[in-house]
Amino acid sequence: MFDMPNLLTITDPAPLDTLSAQQLTELQIGLAALGFPITQVDGLFGPNTRNAWAELKTDLSPGNPALVGPDSVKILAAKTAEIAANLAAPVTDTPSVKNSIIKQCRLAGLSLNTQIAYVLATTQWETAQTFKPVKEAYWLSEQWRQTNLKYYPYYGRGYVQLTWQTNYAKYGGILTLDLVNNPDLALGHPVALFVLVQGFQTGGFTGRKLADYVNAQQTDFVNARRCINGTDHAQDIANVAQGYMNTL
Repeated sequence: MFDMPNLLTITDPAPLDTLSAQQLTELQIGLAALGFPITQVDGLFGPNTRNAWAELKTDLSPGNPALVGPDSVKILAAKTAEIAANLAAPVTDTPSVKNSIIKQCRLAGLSLNTQIAYVLATTQWETAQTFKPVKEAYWLSEQWRQTNLKYYPYYGRGYVQLTWQTNYAKYGGILTLDLVNNPDLALGHPVALFVLVQGFQTGGFTGRKLADYVNAQQTDFVNARRCINGTDHAQDIANVAQGYMNTL
């Protein structure tokens, strides 16, 4: 996950548009893993990749944003390796799942206790208190889902609901997993954890980022629900988040 064997062969700064398709693919995966705005992992050079790389250079490795050099690549590889290690770490019970969520939030820059509290509260609510990845309408049958959900078989799965084929393809590209042909992989902890936190980080679920509502200047737990599902049970989840503030 997030391996960069071709990108790490770069020994001298090279223009971004001269990278091979495989190098660009690895670069896009790494940028997306860190939450930079990559909409599709396709190995093609374009304005989306150029702008995302420029953001990384500004934030983490100041220098010419049109060039990809070994130092910048090493920074990218090291940061994505931290994320991969946390995703791969085994979880055996609710406390270990919570710890993995907390660490993933911090790796993604959602490091305020208020932000972590809201992610934990959402996970608790969306999984019916279990902290285990669930299927959409988990209390009903697969036959019901096939009959009633127009986006079947790409119905919601995870700590929060990953739905629609385009989103399965998007996260499959980032995680180098075939989620389109194997959507139940989204029920595994590594995928569910990555989708949960990256969605909050980037606004991947509804276009609203957690930082839009919970940041150093404000803590709006009620409207933070807009990151996931409008205002559905917004106050209930806000109450749960407030309870987590006493434990972080």
